[in-house]
Amino acid sequence: MATEQQVMAHFEATCRSHGLKLTHQRLEIYRALLQSAEHPSAESLHKQLETRLPTLSPDTVYRTLATFEQLGLVKRVETMSSQARFEAVIDQHHHFFCDQCGRLIDFHWHLFDTMGLPESLQGIGKIRDKNVVVHGVCEQCLTSKKNES
Repeated sequence: MATEQQVMAHFEATCRSHGLKLTHQRLEIYRALLQSAEHPSAESLHKQLETRLPTLSPDTVYRTLATFEQLGLVKRVETMSSQARFEAVIDQHHHFFCDQCGRLIDFHWHLFDTMGLPESLQGIGKIRDKNVVVHGVCEQCLTSKKNES
């Protein structure tokens, strides 16, 4: 696993190689996302940063995340809720989404990662990425539900 310093160096090199200026806002948005284990939405990322960056607009956060996603610096995690969630961890992994509390938990599934597509999908096209979002109720929510009973 790369250190935060190595990931930031990769981030800066990628931005430079695509002619993207390393503004203070871009650096802070990426750093906040990198340090978050919560897979924040654009809205929650904006709220987290607005005290440090009072001139930061929600639109800037949305556009910046979209740009980072196009450059392969962040991943969008789609859930069944209306808000997309983002992460700076771009290594191959999957997510468990708690339908009760909304937590997203990273997990690895090597067997799935190495499986080929079903034969019926072989001619569908070129696959860019494979990932799974598993939905359920996390252990923390199950435990608190048992304690309430």
